[in-house]
Amino acid sequence: MKTLLLMRHGKSSWKDKDLPDHERPLKKKGKKDSEKMAKLMKDKELIPGYVLSSTAKRAKMTVEEVINQIGYQGEIKYLDVLYQAEPNDYVSVLAEVPDEVDNVLIVGHNPSLEAFVQILSNDIESLPTAALARIDLAINSWKEMGSNSYGKLVGLWTPRELED
Repeated sequence: MKTLLLMRHGKSSWKDKDLPDHERPLKKKGKKDSEKMAKLMKDKELIPGYVLSSTAKRAKMTVEEVINQIGYQGEIKYLDVLYQAEPNDYVSVLAEVPDEVDNVLIVGHNPSLEAFVQILSNDIESLPTAALARIDLAINSWKEMGSNSYGKLVGLWTPRELED
């Protein structure tokens, strides 16, 4: 069995209207919420063995907040394809993950993350900023990921439901 953690980036800033979407940073709330989710990951022992992320600034900043809080020191792959990904893009990048890795964290964007959760689990869920979904996959190798892969949504957490 493999575990997939899907996290939407934290709340981003629209302060500088001239910045391209890809370059928008996290706002203070986004950093705080990312830290909250990292604490939850640590408390629930949801520590990834591998991290994949969009190259968007807000996604990278979310990853930085999370890894600093959980003490992650493994590999992080920032992939352009995850910026405006389609669900099949997630499948493709997961198929490249080394099989010795059991837990993968992907930090990305909506609407593709919500669609991917629905495709994998048949659950329709909202993923607000900094939300984290845990999906357990009935596979032994990441290469088994495909369009017909199925998983069980065993957890979904949002910053709003966590105490400060």
